[in-house]
Amino acid sequence: MPLEIDGSLPASLVPLQWLVGRWAGAGVIATPETGEAQVGQEVDVVADERGFLSWTSRVWRLDAEGRRTDPLDTETGYWRTSAEQSSPGKPGVDVELLLAHPTGVVEVLVGRVLGTRVEMVTDAVVRTSGASDYTAGKRTFGQVEGDLLWVLDVASSTEQLHPRLSARLRRVD
Repeated sequence: MPLEIDGSLPASLVPLQWLVGRWAGAGVIATPETGEAQVGQEVDVVADERGFLSWTSRVWRLDAEGRRTDPLDTETGYWRTSAEQSSPGKPGVDVELLLAHPTGVVEVLVGRVLGTRVEMVTDAVVRTSGASDYTAGKRTFGQVEGDLLWVLDVASSTEQLHPRLSARLRRVD
């Protein structure tokens, strides 16, 4: 059952409560095939009383006037964390992000929540035979001036980790 941010979150989700909500904004995507382009993004993060956050992200290309054009990416998944999973002696809380992409890629990212900042790296990638060439990623999320800022670096079998997507998202009701 979805929960609102009202103090009734499971204890394991409290370190991630700043992520909960609907976010929308714009950013930049860079690919070897198409170069750099402006993008729009919407993200929904919903708390579940069973101790996880569900995550849905949609990204599309923006034209020169800032209007939506081509859909670029969608991903769905779950954030998980708990005090029991925390690394002893390290500040922050261990966190996992499990993501599925319609391009035939499923990945698990692991990292640490420190206040309103999360840094994560790929722990595992599973790809179907027709999936895009993706081998690893690094994501950084942070809340700045009430906005959600995030950066994605990606790697493939032919390219080392390099910037792919960044965005600044505002909370929307």
